[in-house]
Amino acid sequence: MGGVGKTTLLTQINNKFVDNPTDFDYVIWVVVSKDLQLEKIQETIRKKIGLCNDSWKNKSLEEKAQDIFKTLSKKKFALLLDDLWERVDLKKIGVPLPKNSAVVFTTRFVDVCGRMEARRTFKVECLSDEAAWELFREKVGEETIESHHSIPELAQTVAKECGGLPLALITIGRAMAYKKTPEEWRYAIEVLRRSASEFADLGKEVYPLLKFSYDCLPNDAIRSCFLYCCLYPEDESIDKRDLIDCWICEGFLDEAKFGTQNQGYYIVGTLVHACLLEEVEEDQVKMHDVIRDMALWITCEIEKEKEGFLVYAGSGLTEAPADVRGWEMGRRLSLMKNSIKNLPTIPTCPHLLTLFLNRNPLTTIAGGFFQSMPCLTVLKMSGNETLRQLPMGISKLVSLQLLDISYTRVRELPEELKALVNLRCLNLDWAGELVKVPQQLLSNFSRLRVLRMFATGLISFYSWHENVAEELLGLKYLEVLEITFRRFEAYQTFLSSQKLRSCTQALFLHEFDREESIDVAGLADLEQLNTLIFYSCDWIKGLKIDYKDMVQKSRQPYVFRSLEEVTVRFCRKLKHLTFLVFAPNLKSISVCLCDDMEEIISAGEFDDIPEMTGIISSPFAKLQRLRLEGLGRLKSIYWKPLPLPRLKELEVRGCDSLEKLPLDSNGRRILIRGHEDWWRRLQWEDEATQNAFRLCFQPL
Repeated sequence: MGGVGKTTLLTQINNKFVDNPTDFDYVIWVVVSKDLQLEKIQETIRKKIGLCNDSWKNKSLEEKAQDIFKTLSKKKFALLLDDLWERVDLKKIGVPLPKNSAVVFTTRFVDVCGRMEARRTFKVECLSDEAAWELFREKVGEETIESHHSIPELAQTVAKECGGLPLALITIGRAMAYKKTPEEWRYAIEVLRRSASEFADLGKEVYPLLKFSYDCLPNDAIRSCFLYCCLYPEDESIDKRDLIDCWICEGFLDEAKFGTQNQGYYIVGTLVHACLLEEVEEDQVKMHDVIRDMALWITCEIEKEKEGFLVYAGSGLTEAPADVRGWEMGRRLSLMKNSIKNLPTIPTCPHLLTLFLNRNPLTTIAGGFFQSMPCLTVLKMSGNETLRQLPMGISKLVSLQLLDISYTRVRELPEELKALVNLRCLNLDWAGELVKVPQQLLSNFSRLRVLRMFATGLISFYSWHENVAEELLGLKYLEVLEITFRRFEAYQTFLSSQKLRSCTQALFLHEFDREESIDVAGLADLEQLNTLIFYSCDWIKGLKIDYKDMVQKSRQPYVFRSLEEVTVRFCRKLKHLTFLVFAPNLKSISVCLCDDMEEIISAGEFDDIPEMTGIISSPFAKLQRLRLEGLGRLKSIYWKPLPLPRLKELEVRGCDSLEKLPLDSNGRRILIRGHEDWWRRLQWEDEATQNAFRLCFQPL
C-alpha cells in the first residue's frame, strides 16, 4: 500500500548502513518507480561507485553492466531499490550477488517479491492505534492539542479515521495544526466521514499517491472489480463468494476464455497482492478505510460520469435519500447497512445497474418500486430480517442477472419471477421461512450459473422441496450449487446427476423422515463440497460407509477432500460420525443435541479392517474449531491423543460423560471453553498434558 512507510523504513536502513562504514564498501540508493529504466539505475550506481570513464555515455547497456559487475564483484555493497513496480533483472544492470552483499527493495506488490526471488519478505503494516496517535499528535503539535479540553478526544477520533496510514496521519495532522476550537475538529470529523476527498490535501497529496496502485492494475475489468468494493460500508468484511457473484453478473469477467469462479478468485488475489484489499479470513476481504475513501474519490471525482456511484452504505439513514436527480443519473446505488424501514416512493432510475438494499430493517417496498429500472442488473436485499414479501412489479426487472434475498423472512416467491429470464445468480440461502416456490420457476431460469438454496425453507411443510432436484437437471450452465433437501427421494435424484454433483459446494440435509441410515459414500463424488449440515434427522441412526470396499478401491481413503465444515444438529439417534476421519481438510466440526451420540470417531468401526487404523492414525490435521453441545452420552472424541496442529478453539457444553480430551502434551495451545465442574472432572493422558493445557481453559 502506498503511504504506509516503506520508503521511510528503507531510509532508516540506508542511514544505519552509512553510519557503519565497516559493514559495506558501498551503500547505493536507487529510486526505481513505475517507469523502469535500466540505464537510469546503472547511472545512479555508476556515480556511487565512481566509474568516471569518458566513454561511459557511448557504451551499450551490456557494456555498462560489465563495468559495474567488475567493480562490485570486488567489494561489499548494499543496493537499496525503492518503489519497484515490476521485476528488475539485476544481471542486466551488472549487479552480482556475492554472499557478503545485500539487495533490499520496497514494493507495493506481493507478486514483485516472488519475481525478484526475495529470500525474506516483510509486510509493512499500518501503525497501531497508539503509534498512530503519537505520529498524529506530533504533526498537530502540543500547543493545538492542549488549546481546549475537548480537543484531545476529538483529535483521537480524527486520527482513527486515518486507519493507521502514516501518509494520511501526516497530511491530516499538518492540516489540523492550527485548528484550536472544538467546532473545527467536529467539522473535520464530519467531512472525513461523509466526503473525505474534500478534506485539506487528501485529494491532492494522499489519494493520487495511492491511485498509482489502482492505475497499475492489469486491465479495466480488474479496476472495475476494485471500485465495486467501495459499495460496501467502511470496515466491512466482504464475503469473497458474494463479491464474485456480483462481478460475474456485472459482466466484469471474461466468460469467453475462462471459468468465472476461478477468474473471480484470481482477481481477488490480484487486488490483495496489490495491497488494495486485505484478507480478513480465508473467505473474506476488506478495504482499508483510506483505500476505500480513495476509491470513492475516483468514482465521484475522477470518473464520475463513467461510474455514477452513489454510496450511502453505513450512513445511518432512516429513509432513502431524496436526491431525485441522483437516482435518475446514478448507475450504482448502495443503501446497504442503514436503518431504512420503508421504500414508499417509486423512483425513476433509467441508468441504474446496481442496487444494494441489504441489511436494512425493511418491512415495506412500494408496489411498482422497480418498474422504472429497466437496466438493473444486480439487486441485493439480503439480511433484511423483517422483509416478508417481494413487491409487486418485480417482473419489470427484465435485465436482472443477480437476485439476493438470503437471510430474509420472505415466505413465497411470486409467479411473476418467471419473467426474469436473464437471471444468472439466485441467492436464497437461509431464507428459512420460504414456504412456496412456484413449480417450474427454477427450471425457467435457463441461464442460471449460481444457485444458492442452503438452509432454505426449513419451516416449510409444503412439497416444493420434493421436485427441486428434477427442476435443476435442466440447468445446463449451472456452475455453483448450494442446496437443501428434506426428502430422501429428491436427494437420490440429485445424487444420480453427475452435473449436479460436480457443481455442489454446500449441502443441507433436513429431516429425511423414516430413513434410518444414509450411505455417505455417495457424497464422495462431490468434488467441490465444502459445507455439509445434517439437521433434525431424527430417524437416522447411522451414516454408513463401506470402509473395506473403500480401501480396496483406493490407495488413499481420504474421499471427502474438499469438505471443510460439518455441522450435525438435532440428529437424536446418531451414535458416531466416524466418516469424518476421511475428510483431511476439515476446519470446523459442530455437533449439537444428538442424544445417542457416544463417540465422534468409533474405533469399533474398523475391527474387521485393522490396516485402516494405521492409514488414518492422525486425522484432523487442519481442524481449527470443534464444538460439542448437548451430547449427554458422549464418552469419546478419538481413542488416542492427537497432535491437532491447527486447532484454535474447543468448546464443550452439556457433555457430562466426556471425561477425556484427545490432546497431546506437545500439541498446539488452544482455547478450551466449558463449565468449571466438567473441567475439574477431566482425566488427562499424563501430568505433562494436564500442565500443558492448564492455562488454556475459559469457563462459560
